[in-house]
Amino acid sequence: MAEPQKGHHSSDSTVKQTASCSNVKKGMSGKDCDKENCSTLEVPDFKNALKQFQILVEKTVAQKTKERLGLHIEDDDEMIDYDKFYTTTQTLFGPEVKDHNVKAFFRKINNNLDARTEWCEIFGYFIGESDGTSSQTKDENMIFLLSEKQQIPHAVLKRQDVITSIVKVPHLNFTVTSSQKGILTIFDNQMSVLATITVEDTDWIAGCDFLHQLKFVVAVTTERTIIVWDYKSKGRQNNGFIIKPMENGLLCVCTVTKSDDLAKDTILMGDDKGYVYLLNVTADQFGLKRCKGKKESQLQALDSKTFNIVKRKLHDDWVMKVKYISELNCFGSCSSDSIHSFILDDIKRLKDNLPVKEFSVPKGVNAFTYCAKAKVIVTGGHDKLLRLWHPVVNSKPSGKLSGHQHSVVELVTNEKDQQVISLSSTKVFRVWDLQTLSLLQVFHDDQGSPGEMEASAMVFDNDNGTLITGSTVIDIYPLTQVIQDRRQLPQTHEKKINVLIYNMALHQILTVCSESILKVWDLETGYQIYQIEDAHGLNIEVTCAAFERKGVYLATGACDGTVKIWEFENGQEVKALPLAQHCKDEHYLLKIVYLKAKRSQHALLVLEKSGKMKMIQGNSVQTYLYVTWMLPEAMLFPRRNPVVSLSLKTDTLQTHFFPDIELPSDTGSLRNDTEHFVPSVEKKCFDVLKEGGYSLIATGSENGAIILWDFESASVRCMFKMNEESQNSVPQVSGVNAILFLVRSAFFPRKSSSLLSLTATGRRGFSIVSEHRGSSLSQRRENAKHGEIATAEITTEMNALLSEAVEEYSPILASAHDNGSICLWSIQGKLVNEILPFSKYPSVPLTALCTDISTKMLLAGSKEGHIMCWSIESFLEDPQNPKNQIKEELCWRAHPTEVVDLFHEEEKNVVVTASIDGSVRLWHAMNGYYIGYFGQPRTFDFSDISRLILPSDVNSFPIIIKEESKHMEKNKKFEYPLVLDRDK
Repeated sequence: MAEPQKGHHSSDSTVKQTASCSNVKKGMSGKDCDKENCSTLEVPDFKNALKQFQILVEKTVAQKTKERLGLHIEDDDEMIDYDKFYTTTQTLFGPEVKDHNVKAFFRKINNNLDARTEWCEIFGYFIGESDGTSSQTKDENMIFLLSEKQQIPHAVLKRQDVITSIVKVPHLNFTVTSSQKGILTIFDNQMSVLATITVEDTDWIAGCDFLHQLKFVVAVTTERTIIVWDYKSKGRQNNGFIIKPMENGLLCVCTVTKSDDLAKDTILMGDDKGYVYLLNVTADQFGLKRCKGKKESQLQALDSKTFNIVKRKLHDDWVMKVKYISELNCFGSCSSDSIHSFILDDIKRLKDNLPVKEFSVPKGVNAFTYCAKAKVIVTGGHDKLLRLWHPVVNSKPSGKLSGHQHSVVELVTNEKDQQVISLSSTKVFRVWDLQTLSLLQVFHDDQGSPGEMEASAMVFDNDNGTLITGSTVIDIYPLTQVIQDRRQLPQTHEKKINVLIYNMALHQILTVCSESILKVWDLETGYQIYQIEDAHGLNIEVTCAAFERKGVYLATGACDGTVKIWEFENGQEVKALPLAQHCKDEHYLLKIVYLKAKRSQHALLVLEKSGKMKMIQGNSVQTYLYVTWMLPEAMLFPRRNPVVSLSLKTDTLQTHFFPDIELPSDTGSLRNDTEHFVPSVEKKCFDVLKEGGYSLIATGSENGAIILWDFESASVRCMFKMNEESQNSVPQVSGVNAILFLVRSAFFPRKSSSLLSLTATGRRGFSIVSEHRGSSLSQRRENAKHGEIATAEITTEMNALLSEAVEEYSPILASAHDNGSICLWSIQGKLVNEILPFSKYPSVPLTALCTDISTKMLLAGSKEGHIMCWSIESFLEDPQNPKNQIKEELCWRAHPTEVVDLFHEEEKNVVVTASIDGSVRLWHAMNGYYIGYFGQPRTFDFSDISRLILPSDVNSFPIIIKEESKHMEKNKKFEYPLVLDRDK
């Protein structure tokens, strides 16, 4: 027989051995099987069964791999689900195979396709670890990483005192403890003492909890008293109150969390005579009875008869635990009574005499817990068994878990992973999987003094993934997964990231590193689908990429100026722009935008490092891609009114998307004129808006100039942020690193209203002829013939209203600068707003911009790896209204180095960021919490948005900004004193 899995302590029995055949590893089926222990199968039959089972496992893994890669499975009859897997396994090995063992095996290979498995696991056996196995491998198989246990000495405990209760307060990130000898303590998230009180003249505090509405701590004692502690009180005010006398000794307490009344809390208590109490407390009951003349640490006594306390006898023995289960809208209480062992019902039953739902367990119940995901209640008691109950079925448990050798004294739930942790009276911990009813880990903490080993208080911190236990000290056991996430350095590529783009149609992302390795990832799981190396040739760096709107085609650009188009799903090259016979640096591509894609026609707009912008197209006739259009590299602009009219050749619109431009011929003599200037040709970024009647190209330059080409109005405009410190109109030099058009989601539908539909044709297509821009009579007559304009004449008043409406709903241009600011411009060239990220540190360059689909929020990435998020919805509705402010809501450190790019995914509400550190990371958009990185060994979990885990190279927590006005002015100073917020 194989040895039980190491880590299962001998003091507590391991999983029951149900197999009757010896332990044989995969690939060792040739070894003889012990005939005495193989009653169901002869040796040759058993060998054949092992081979068939190996084939079944391989087929299952192959099928799951195809499913995760999104590949088609040819024969639906070969689909292997759990039912088929179990039936086949039963056929091969007979009744010796138990359902829960097969379920655990199937779940193991389903969760980790690369997991090492042994056939004997379906019989409940596990191969023991050899001496040569690394400690790291052992750690990975543990649920809790014992080597990382933290022990926190309780500095305020008295000698021979012990912790009796631990309560986690998630929304305040507090931990509250009580001790036998009357000490109540509140710890912060770093487990430092925030406040403590010693209650005199009491020998035994049995339990405590937190009043969420009144923000007090409540505790009960076996001496028939209730303690209400105001941990925020200071000065000469009394710290709280003692309500006494109660009829019996109180053993447990909990608070009801559903109360909507901000001034009232509901308390449940259990006593040593089987009664459960209901007590409502209000702020008025305590606020009007403060006595200022007493000593600072003295509690004021209150008569229990002045409170309306409801009680009902539900048990015939001690009430061991009482809890309120908000998911079920019920309370639960348990007792060592074998008949009325566990009660689960509505709180209203405490006020009437109607029957309650009872669960009977031999020797009673000492502890219980509820898992909302699994929809199961787990009880444990003196009979050493854990029983699983459906909340509405009290006649018979749905399952039993055996293994403890001593009484079960406490149970807690790891809600996220659907696990229950049980603690016996000898401090043996067992971790169980509620999905498969399998034992995952056993550990016995036998270190420390005898007092430290007498632990009965336990809580699981779902936010931080830690198990907290109490005795004379506090022990914190972290989940192995949490430690791995904190220690593992995120790495998606070995070199810095050049490209991050999202295929919205297929929910996949593409990343490219400086070594020109293209990787395609599944957004939902984080698994890699395929990769392409040296996409543009050996040692040719791929610098930019873009998807066409439907996600069918991918375009990539390289440092040598070459461009390629690929079929994204299979990675096949479609067309390419040949290498130009020039220096590579001249044609180094910075950005590429996909304008059009059909089976035979493609149109791309690219920006070269030299500042040139080109239109690249391809069709079915031409073998290669070719350049069809170029944007002028530089223009001359008057300083006082930096707008130049253009002469456009509209006959090229059908093929080029943008008309050819004829520069004014009379500006050459003004090149040296001081009243004119030429903005930098060192363009770093650009954006295109070609929908809703707009045809715009905006470029950002090294020296801070923004050039806006408007092909509808046949004009080009230069926009500069002026230096406010200079008396003269001197442009402020602050390079533009990213530029983005902001179009409100409701913008285009509103333009199709009755007023704006008058120019629907003109706004959707290019109808500009430079020679006749001032006259529109002939155009109106032509439109009238086709019924597009019913009126014979547009009045001056209507034109004014139309102009006002267009201006009101026109897009905004956002530019991110080296000085850390974001400038927001109207397309008429006016600086509408300027914002700076919320920070007390010097401003750093912003390097990337993006919005969500509905343009309700604007996100930016910085050179130091920070991500900032602003709410811009109200601002875009009316940018001219000063009441519609831009509000920064969230800021977090995503990377230790520069953010290359980022995007927001609407369905999952996540943000994906890429950095020159070589990693692409995933974050919750609501709070900036870390989910994982592309390339990690396990799949992403989007369900838990509360567990705060930081990457190993980030040590600052996300900041949620709650000020009414979150945008910053340049010279505004901020201080961040570290103080205790006593209002909490």
